[in-house]
Amino acid sequence: MGRVLESFQLSGRIAIVTGASRGLGADLAVALAEAGADVALVARGDLRATAGAVTALGRRAALVPVDVGARDAAGRILRAVEEQLGPPDILVNNAGIIRRAPFLELSEADWDDVLNVNLRAVFRLSQAFAAGLAARRAPGRIIHTASLLSFQGGVRVASYAAAKSALAGLTRAMANELAPLGINVNAIAPGYMATDNTAPLRADPDRHRAILERIPASRWGEGADLKGAVVFLASPASAYVHGVVLPVDGGWLAR
Repeated sequence: MGRVLESFQLSGRIAIVTGASRGLGADLAVALAEAGADVALVARGDLRATAGAVTALGRRAALVPVDVGARDAAGRILRAVEEQLGPPDILVNNAGIIRRAPFLELSEADWDDVLNVNLRAVFRLSQAFAAGLAARRAPGRIIHTASLLSFQGGVRVASYAAAKSALAGLTRAMANELAPLGINVNAIAPGYMATDNTAPLRADPDRHRAILERIPASRWGEGADLKGAVVFLASPASAYVHGVVLPVDGGWLAR
């Protein structure tokens, strides 16, 4: 194997992936395992299928059934990971929720729920994770799941757009302070992906057609489309990459 390919290897690394029970989170977790990492799977849902996919690759999987939106989630997650796998090197903040409503009808409860899971929980877990790395003077990687709505406003998703736009700023702010400590902070911005979150859009014939017409790749994205990006940002290959929000969108933003 050439030296360049070796720089993408994650053997001996321990990764945390939130929202790992299904969808993009499960695909990201499996990608890290395929590159050699042991993976701690965090979610409220059933994690057994993802864990089975990780262990089938010969890697260890830790099941951490914690709601990331809970106030004490960060401490509980990190303690569970250390007990089951050891000190983590990689954090993928993927867990997220969405609430669709016209802006004039968006409830404060829905606003608060989305901001809590998609932004506040990311801040709390990232801060605790980075503090652990700094305490043991270890390098690490933090990867957020951003969105096309980190760049655009969207329709009927004001709370989601606000959270994902703020997440792009948080990515850059964290990178500025953590890069000197050997901690790379970046984000992946998936395009329109075939997930549960986009099911209402794909079920609407007009919206489905309009979205596909805007995507140069002429298809909805799949979890597999994110695998290369997450492995790159988690690996030594991205050693000099800090504060980037990387779109994986089939060319949507280029149109």
